[in-house]
Amino acid sequence: MSRKFVIALCVSAAVICIGFSAWQVYKLQFWRGPDVQFGDQHLKTSVALIELHRVRYGRYPKDLRELTFTGDWDPIAVNSVWYRANESQTRYCVEVERGWIGKPSLTMPPEFWQGTGYDASLCRR
Repeated sequence: MSRKFVIALCVSAAVICIGFSAWQVYKLQFWRGPDVQFGDQHLKTSVALIELHRVRYGRYPKDLRELTFTGDWDPIAVNSVWYRANESQTRYCVEVERGWIGKPSLTMPPEFWQGTGYDASLCRR
């Protein structure tokens, strides 16, 4: 192999590595805001539908496929969360799995859950 070829190969590999690293940093920073914003909306929509189900039927759904009278956009939210109800369907846990692209880190204040059937002990740990 010629010396020029080896230098060109090393420079190309370095450019590819730097470009890939820059893309990863950009992607993490760029998507963080929309992931949190969409994740927040997915969680709130899902909680509203879950609580409405309890009002209508007297219990929380065993599975989110039991939700009725949902709108055209609601499946986007419902399919972006993880859900578990207790055996008697009197308590539940719901967690966001996907915001816009990735999984956001959300922390809801205790007041958000006040008056709901949310039970953190049912959540994954």
